[in-house]
Amino acid sequence: MSTAVTQTWYMTQRQLRVIARQPAYAVITLIQPVIWLFLFGSLFKKIVRLGGFGTTSYLDYLVPGVVVMSALGASMWAGMGTLEEIQRGTLDRFLTTPVSRAALMNGNVVNNGLVTAFQSVVIVLLGLLGGADYPGGVGGIVILVLASVLLGTVFGALSNALGMVVRERESIIGINTFLLLPLTFLSSAFMAPAQMPGWMRHIADFNPVNWAMVAGRSAMSEHPDWGAVLGRGGALLALAVAAVWLSIRTVRSYQRSV
Repeated sequence: MSTAVTQTWYMTQRQLRVIARQPAYAVITLIQPVIWLFLFGSLFKKIVRLGGFGTTSYLDYLVPGVVVMSALGASMWAGMGTLEEIQRGTLDRFLTTPVSRAALMNGNVVNNGLVTAFQSVVIVLLGLLGGADYPGGVGGIVILVLASVLLGTVFGALSNALGMVVRERESIIGINTFLLLPLTFLSSAFMAPAQMPGWMRHIADFNPVNWAMVAGRSAMSEHPDWGAVLGRGGALLALAVAAVWLSIRTVRSYQRSV
């Protein structure tokens, strides 16, 4: 067990060194969340008058949504890194060593989780500077970050599995583009569930992206619904475990094909 953890951390460090050599990348990935936060926050700030948002400030409502959307957007492209490893032959060389097959995939997942946590904290701080209020305090923020990391793990692991299966950039780009907008807008990212059409609200109940938003928003509220937090958080955890298991299975299947 300790060997697998050590190997996973080694693979994670490989990914982190890439980011350390290109610090501008970390800044660039925050541009879109900042646009969502302040452009959408200003454009729709009066929409809270419709009711159902649980706050009088749209920015308060929007911050958890932007944190979760940022985690989703970043994790869905994790498979591109896996595809690069395949095309450069790096993965094949690792497969000739005794390194754990789980470590080969989970290093990317752990790296994605660390980056997601960093981005989430930055977005929360930017929201605070913009005037957002977090009645749930530090504990609520921690739960929001954990929810975003779990969501990132789900889609990061699935993206890795996709990269192992399709092995084409165009396919990954097409699938991600197809899924990103429905996953975002069939959730409570921008609109309170009370203001959504009934059919959209029912679909959102089964959307993992919305689970993370519900858990995070509730934990950050003045009176958290811990049933909702634990229920959605537990569902995300179970889905993350299943996605990681699937990604490990795909690397073993890939090994048999080469």
